[in-house]
Amino acid sequence: MNAITPQQPDATERPAAKANGPTLETVLEVRHWTDRLFQFRITRPASLRFRSGEFVMIGLEVNGKPLLRAYSIASPSWDEALDFYSIKVEDGPLTSRLQLIKPGDTVLLGRKPTGTLILDALTPAKRLYMFSTGTGIAPFASLVRDPETYERYEDVILVHGCRQTAELAYGEALVRQTLEDPLVGELAAGKLRHITTVTQEDGPRTGRVTTLIETGRLFADLGVPPLDPQTDRGMICGSMAMINDTKALLEKAGLVEGAVSEPGQFVIERAFVG
Repeated sequence: MNAITPQQPDATERPAAKANGPTLETVLEVRHWTDRLFQFRITRPASLRFRSGEFVMIGLEVNGKPLLRAYSIASPSWDEALDFYSIKVEDGPLTSRLQLIKPGDTVLLGRKPTGTLILDALTPAKRLYMFSTGTGIAPFASLVRDPETYERYEDVILVHGCRQTAELAYGEALVRQTLEDPLVGELAAGKLRHITTVTQEDGPRTGRVTTLIETGRLFADLGVPPLDPQTDRGMICGSMAMINDTKALLEKAGLVEGAVSEPGQFVIERAFVG
């Protein structure tokens, strides 16, 4: 049974939602990158305000009840619509259904974006590292298209690890589109750098993101010094194992974890999709 409601004739004529409940938003685009990964774009209610890097609850109505999970918003705060990047889990309560959406369907959108992967959670520095694996690249898809990111940092380094090279395509397209974007392209030119690695195939780089850090390969390829709390800041998003291991390496280098309430030298995100 398809739990997705039909398209509404006009995005401004959506059914009324409960005052504090999720809104109904229309699916605008869907792109399947691999048999495990897909991207979708939905309408953005005029009332929704968020900071680039935050996440929000996304879901569907299943058996008459809302089923919601946390998803990082993959579009910048200035975008008129909302992008999301998701895994497909065959038996996942939500993703098994969400992967079937098509343009014109509707999804549930929470009203309260939140999260720690925002620029204001970090103290000023020269260089910003965005460490990600898999769909953990999503919040950074928001941040690399935000002009403020380039106003705050001289170097913005997007590090993305995946199992297979095909899974790197989303990030590669993201960087190309960012550099071609009329709003941020000139700001990103010469500042945005993209480092990729795979763990289950041969590629230009092979191994975990943490291996690139530990061996110094990351810094050698970039032509920059190792991590330094005086010059470097970090953001981490991915699997729990990746987050914990990368966090340990940043702390070993002397960086101190921060939060929205108390900015520091690196931040992590613990919101996951299932």
